Amino acid sequence: MKKRRQAGSIPQSIPRSIPVTLRRGRMRDLAALVTLELAVFDTDVVSRRSFRHFIASPRASLIVAEESGGLAGYVLVLYPPRSQLARLYSIAVAPHAGGRGLGPRLLAAAEQAAKRRRRRVMRLEVHVRNKRAIARYEKSGYRLFGKHRDYYDDHGDALRFEKPLGRHLNA
Repeated sequence: MKKRRQAGSIPQSIPRSIPVTLRRGRMRDLAALVTLELAVFDTDVVSRRSFRHFIASPRASLIVAEESGGLAGYVLVLYPPRSQLARLYSIAVAPHAGGRGLGPRLLAAAEQAAKRRRRRVMRLEVHVRNKRAIARYEKSGYRLFGKHRDYYDDHGDALRFEKPLGRHLNA
């Protein structure tokens, strides 16, 4: 996970009553995905070209959260070939949609997608300074198993977490 932007000029949250739908990312989401990425992250930003690749890739799941016709968040999971691992590559919630449980909902959707692909473990990296994300992952059952030094563009270290996914879902 990348370094998040500071919460300086975050708009007010949208009321919880507005429904959020999770669905597969589509090519027509590209502009909104790039805009969301730039609004949320300072470093290690996923490019438009990379989003395009991930949307089309059979080795990735890009799940978006849509509300009122706009994107409120996304989660991206990668599936290395010949592996039983899934990698949570990126997760982002729009500043206006924070505090409504969307992050945990996207994380659960990522885990379900990995289970459907018969992956046994979800792994991720998170910036050592991203205390909120670290707490979320620990609360969701992820356990620390390692560290990468100088992992991010800002030379920050990454903590490595993993979670067994348990039983597989039918495809």
